[in-house]
Amino acid sequence: MDVEKILSNLVRVGIVTAVNNDKHLARVTFEDTKLPSGWLVVLDNRPFIPDYGAPQVTDKRAGGSGFPQYESHDHPLTIKQWMPQINQPVLVLYLPVKNADGFILGGMQ
Repeated sequence: MDVEKILSNLVRVGIVTAVNNDKHLARVTFEDTKLPSGWLVVLDNRPFIPDYGAPQVTDKRAGGSGFPQYESHDHPLTIKQWMPQINQPVLVLYLPVKNADGFILGGMQ
């Protein structure tokens, strides 16, 4: 067993190719092999975020000036767990055993 090869494959950068938001899984492709991974567990690495593509708005807006159009009012805010987006680079950790499971540690810019 080549220890150097095993160690070099423990932590890898890949590009997300598929996402299963319901199961908190994603697949990535690695530049060196051009092969897709199996489904990888996305670890919770960030706090909850607003829904993708939606502006972040507080749930209460203060009114002002006594005009009806400026009265205090509510705004809904949809919150979801962070998931990587397709084509986003991510950092992947594999367990150091043959045919090991891997985990997505987080996204990269």
